[in-house]
Formats: sequence, C-alpha cells, structure tokens
Amino acid sequence: MGTQASVRLVLLLAIAVVMVHDQGTRVGFYSRSCPRVEPIVRSTVQEHFRSNPRIAPSLLRMHFHDCFGQGCDASILLNRTSTEKTARTNSNLLGFRVIDDAKAQLESAKAQLEAACPGVVSCAEILYLAARDAVVLTNGPNWQVPAGRRDGRVSRASDSFSLPRADDSVDVQKQKFAAKGLNTQDLVTLVGGHTIGSAACHTFSFRFHNFNRTNPVNPSIDPAYVPQLQAECSSNGGERNLCRT
Repeated sequence: MGTQASVRLVLLLAIAVVMVHDQGTRVGFYSRSCPRVEPIVRSTVQEHFRSNPRIAPSLLRMHFHDCFGQGCDASILLNRTSTEKTARTNSNLLGFRVIDDAKAQLESAKAQLEAACPGVVSCAEILYLAARDAVVLTNGPNWQVPAGRRDGRVSRASDSFSLPRADDSVDVQKQKFAAKGLNTQDLVTLVGGHTIGSAACHTFSFRFHNFNRTNPVNPSIDPAYVPQLQAECSSNGGERNLCRT
C-alpha cells in the first residue's frame, strides 16, 4: 500500500474515533427502507467530481468540520443565523450543493422503491457517505459505512471555534484534539487529510513570507520546498492562488 493510501486508511480510522456520538449504527441500516441510498449518493458525488475534482477534498473537509463540532450530525448544513455554517472557519467550505443534490435525488426516489424513501435518510448520513465516496474517488480505501445517524437540530457558530486553525501552533492543536479525546496521531492524520487536494495560499503563506523578524521563512520547512511554495503563491492571483500539496 502506498504512502497516500496508508495515510487515508489511518484517516478513516481516526474519523471513526471522532464519531463518539454515533451510537447504535449498523451496516445495512437502510437495506429495506431505502436500499438505493448508497448508489444515489455515489453517483451524485461522481457527477460533481467529474466537473470539479476539488469537490473530493472539500467533502472530506466538510465532514471533518461537522464532526469536530458536536459530532457527525450534519449541523454544519443548517441555514440559520449564527450557525456553524456562518462561522468564519467554515465560510469557504465547498460541497453544500453536492449534499443538496443527493438529498433531492433521494426524496424523488419514492416511485422506484417499495419502501417510502422521502424523509428516511438523514443529511448526516448523506454527508458521511459522500465523504467516503470522495476518498474512494481520490484512490483512497473503500469501507462499509455503519448507518442510522440522525440530524442535529442545534447549530451554533461557537461550536466551530474548537476547529484547528492554519495559524495554530502545534501545542494549541494538540490541546484542541485532546479536548475531543484524540491524540497526536489523530491530529497528524486528520489535519494531513487536507493534503489530498490544493490549499489556499492565504492560509499558510505567512510561513514563508515575513515569518518573523529573525527568519523570513519558517525554519521548519524543507528549504528545497520553499521556492516552489513561493512561486505558486506569488504568481498572478497571489494570496487567492491554490497551491498543490
């Protein structure tokens, strides 16, 4: 197994640890009530991925942000005032349309199913399945998803304050993960999961542009990697650029 595949495998295991609120779930939960739920979600993610490959890391990131708040309950999707969705750390999340499209397809599947599907599958379930399918599409591992989650009805912007920030020190990130019952290996795995795509330069360019008065570049960065970072984040677009990670 390659390095990236190994990292993603550990990633899914770490995500499973995060889901401390998802008790009573099981594989095959929708086998009678909505047997086509997984194919429908998968085809929706594949369709969006074909037109915009960035959607894969975006879905994985959205799932992480949702789980890190009050558990994997899709509360990040709620459209209300001062919810997780409106928090600054979630303002640039992509993937909301993918979840909406998958939900719409499920709601319209009643005529194709013996059991009534509308209202059966939670958004929390769709988000989890979509994140899994996104990992598969980027050549990561596949796994069976235990189902049976219910959507959260409470969502506060403050729930997102505990998310790790790009400018957090390692010690601060360790504290945030420890507060969720996660260790340093979980931190490296989950934060490292962002590297399956591209990163916005403005989230990390401070590390190699005027880092501090003594070192213009963070000395912890591999010197051989610095010119590439500076080139990709200093060309047309600057801070708005996406840098391959």
